[in-house]
Amino acid sequence: MMLRLALITALLLSIGGEALSQKKPAATPEALLKGKEIYVKRCWFCHGLDGKGDGPVADYLNPRPRDFTSGMYKVRTTKDAEAPLDDDLFRTVTKGMAGTAMQGFEGVLNQGELWQVIYFIKSFDKERFASPPEKAELGSEMKGSVERGKVVYEKTRCWECHGKEGRGDGSSARKLKDEWGLPILPADLTKGWLYKGGNSVKDIFTRFTTSMDGTPMPSFADTLSAQDRWDLAVYVKSLIKEPQARGEPVLKSRRVHQDLPPDPDHPLWQQAEPLDVPLSGQVVVAPRWQNHSVDLITVRSLYNDKSVGFLLEWNDRFKDTVHRPEIQSQKEAYVKLDPKRQWALRDAVGIQFPARIPEGTGRPYFFLGQPGKSVNLWRWNADWNEDPSRKTVAEELNATGAKNPIVPQLAESQEVTSKGVWNNGRWKVVMVRPLKTKDQKSDIQFEAGKMIPLALHAWDGWKGEEGLQMAISSWQFLILELPTPPILYLYTVVSILFGVAAEILLTRWARSRHAFGQRPLGEPAGTLE
Repeated sequence: MMLRLALITALLLSIGGEALSQKKPAATPEALLKGKEIYVKRCWFCHGLDGKGDGPVADYLNPRPRDFTSGMYKVRTTKDAEAPLDDDLFRTVTKGMAGTAMQGFEGVLNQGELWQVIYFIKSFDKERFASPPEKAELGSEMKGSVERGKVVYEKTRCWECHGKEGRGDGSSARKLKDEWGLPILPADLTKGWLYKGGNSVKDIFTRFTTSMDGTPMPSFADTLSAQDRWDLAVYVKSLIKEPQARGEPVLKSRRVHQDLPPDPDHPLWQQAEPLDVPLSGQVVVAPRWQNHSVDLITVRSLYNDKSVGFLLEWNDRFKDTVHRPEIQSQKEAYVKLDPKRQWALRDAVGIQFPARIPEGTGRPYFFLGQPGKSVNLWRWNADWNEDPSRKTVAEELNATGAKNPIVPQLAESQEVTSKGVWNNGRWKVVMVRPLKTKDQKSDIQFEAGKMIPLALHAWDGWKGEEGLQMAISSWQFLILELPTPPILYLYTVVSILFGVAAEILLTRWARSRHAFGQRPLGEPAGTLE
């Protein structure tokens, strides 16, 4: 028996060793040549033929592609300023880099091809990879504490970059530069899906230990104990706000029997069920915008017998309330970036409805409608929000397709009231409008119980977003929940009374049966003394 186990173990080890060698082939000249072929086919248009991060699409991407000749890599398990391990590079090429244009090639390239292209990438900086890098001392995982981690976060002044609530809105956020002197934003720690290198506690601890080369993010290996770093990692992990699991994209508007609050912080809004709506860059028509800022908006809705209202919330590092747009001649299909340029543009958010509730699937095109199927737009502007002379800070518009002008409604048709509040890197905006309006041709007329398409738009002024350079969602659906008919309450009361009456009758019947069963044998009924 022991001999059999030994043979099985030896066989498994030999298989494991063989599989490992297949996963990581030798870095032969042939492998390097094959890696170059893959690089030219898959990588050069971003990273450049010479690996300098200057490919033909580099000027359209933010952040810019990695310069392989610089030897700087953000995601590593090696000591500060050391080159990455081969396994670090393999993970990045396989899984991609969150929050960037770097895709993962798992399933696109087989494992042999992944290693071959990695060997070629390393050849752009042979001196950097000439000697094996020194692995960081990560040690064994320790149990962290959110409470202690919060103290470390404050003591280490992480909030100066990442903000008090982790939204990347700290006092230093506007001033940060990367290794090449370009503006760089601190991470929004509430968005776990954008963490570079993973968002597990261990991944976060590793970043605190190794640093992120080329960025202002330092290593804390020499300034914080291992326990402090584990505590900090646990605290940062606790800041992540995971989006709702995506089920049916339906926003349920709750009926209330009071005025809809104009204040975004009014507690009544929290009684409405939230819907997390993902957004992407507007790449439908030119100028296409692939570097959008707002990627998630949480929306809630309430209505009463007169009006319907919406609360929209989203993260935005900076409060942009100045709007001085510049006339630009955009001739290219995609927007070319100037990372050093400073913008003076406002933040804004919009809700889009079809001008009429569609029957069946006959809704307008999801982005700004189409000829013959117009959409009704409500747009809130941050600069108007700060202007006390304005009667309303939102505007109603209509559109009949992205290539046609968006037309503001006449002053007498502007019925949306709105208010926005920015605090700690997050906007909250309320928009309210009557359920029915006089302008039935241009305005959506809300009806309870109907499925009404709804889409969201957003602009981040700091990012240079205006016009068609924006973030957009697909159609979601709004339903104003029908009030409970009074007859149902009557049915409930009758059912309860019927149940009580039945229980009383049943109890009396059981008691009478019990009393009859206890009479002496031969004693006639009705002669109990």
